[in-house]
Amino acid sequence: MPKIKSHSGAKKRFRVTGKGHFSRMKAYKGHLNQHKSPARKRRHQGKALVAKGDVKLVRKLLPNL
Repeated sequence: MPKIKSHSGAKKRFRVTGKGHFSRMKAYKGHLNQHKSPARKRRHQGKALVAKGDVKLVRKLLPNL
């Protein structure tokens, strides 16, 4: 049997925390930020955890983590 490969795009987007949860970057901060309010930009900065309903999918994409 060949080795199971991890999804290349998912490797770049998700990290495993110390407790085994998946962290991700928040969306809507990449470009076109000039017209967005500072509060809106602050809300979308930083990291967040992957939702419970999506954990199964992320585990399937990253079987080696």
